[in-house]
Amino acid sequence: MPAMDADPARPAGKTILIVDDHPVLRRGLAALIESEPDLAVQGAVATRQAALAALRANQPDLVMVDLILADDDGLDLIKEIRARHPQVPSLVLSMHDESAYAERALSAGARGYVAKQQLDDTVLIAIRRVLAGGTYMSDTLERRLAEKYVGGRTLQTGSFLDTLSDRELQVFRLIGEGRTTRQIAQAFSRSVKTIESHREHIKNKLALGSATELARRAARWVETGHAG
Repeated sequence: MPAMDADPARPAGKTILIVDDHPVLRRGLAALIESEPDLAVQGAVATRQAALAALRANQPDLVMVDLILADDDGLDLIKEIRARHPQVPSLVLSMHDESAYAERALSAGARGYVAKQQLDDTVLIAIRRVLAGGTYMSDTLERRLAEKYVGGRTLQTGSFLDTLSDRELQVFRLIGEGRTTRQIAQAFSRSVKTIESHREHIKNKLALGSATELARRAARWVETGHAG
């Protein structure tokens, strides 16, 4: 979906770029945003490269990013937006459980995290809060962060995900989707040896004895959101 033409009868509002590789979601989100008189969709794209091109051409007031993109990982895009366009805030809209990705997204530079199951007024509340210079997160995530960093010290949450780096979690997800080591290497423009090293680190951190165990556990997480 290319950038949309401006409606001359529509008053100027804050512009939003949608980055999501699901056409139905892009259309639904665009319709929700366009229904608001003070908001406008500048464009809706499916890939990281298209998003960066749109940002270079005409910077929006906000970028909404899915974490799983057709050509890359949304976390990497968020990091690029922060580095190249620090004045443009990003907001994550993801199907993934916030316990897995929300902290990582915020650390990467996102100003908020919304689950796709909340494709309703919650999205609009999050958009307006971020546009106003604030951040948006669920009450559950706020409590989790407060508990994790209480007293100025990081507490262990007990999640296996916390032991993995961002790249290791990305590799873990792709293993769960059935990608081969070579395919993962191509996806991240890295050598097969580098991805093999990531696989070994993941196995060690999760105390897995074989590649089969790793593939089984990754597939379970991708399918259900739980690795146990």
